[in-house]
Amino acid sequence: MIYVALLRGINVGGNTKVSMSQLKTALEQTGLRAIKTYINSGNIIFRDNSHTSNELVDLVERTIRTEFGFEVKVLIRDINAMKTVAEALPASWRNDSTMKCDVMFLWDDVDHEDVLKQLIIKPEIDSVLYVPGAVLFAVDRQNVTKSGLVKIVGTPLYKKMTARNCNTTRKLFEIMSSIEEITI
Repeated sequence: MIYVALLRGINVGGNTKVSMSQLKTALEQTGLRAIKTYINSGNIIFRDNSHTSNELVDLVERTIRTEFGFEVKVLIRDINAMKTVAEALPASWRNDSTMKCDVMFLWDDVDHEDVLKQLIIKPEIDSVLYVPGAVLFAVDRQNVTKSGLVKIVGTPLYKKMTARNCNTTRKLFEIMSSIEEITI
């Protein structure tokens, strides 16, 4: 199975600095295969057929703790879950100079449609969708400061998610798909 490990809060503001090439080497030593990293914000794509998702979380978190000396929360998604999220993103949603579009990947304990009730959503400004595993969010760049979703930072709910912009999410799925095609 092809997976992506989404690391929460690394390489932001000089704290919890993780060298992706060093992490890749360490993870190769654990037996994970076809490892690819994407950008420095903590995205590791790999193949594994011998662990459950929970075991993979433990494996990656333990490797980071051993290799770098600090704790990082890790969320694992398989290729099917990423396909669901990538296909749910409206084609017109982009993260560019005119639109901000994020995917907020959810930990299991908050992964349900009721999570939307915990968000401040301004329907005239924010476009928000729930899909299993994530909340999809888009806003015109000119309205970002008026968005209700920006108020989530620092809340208990925010600590139970990790965000990637929609361009990154689509690229992660593309990389995962290319690994599957090559290695089948």
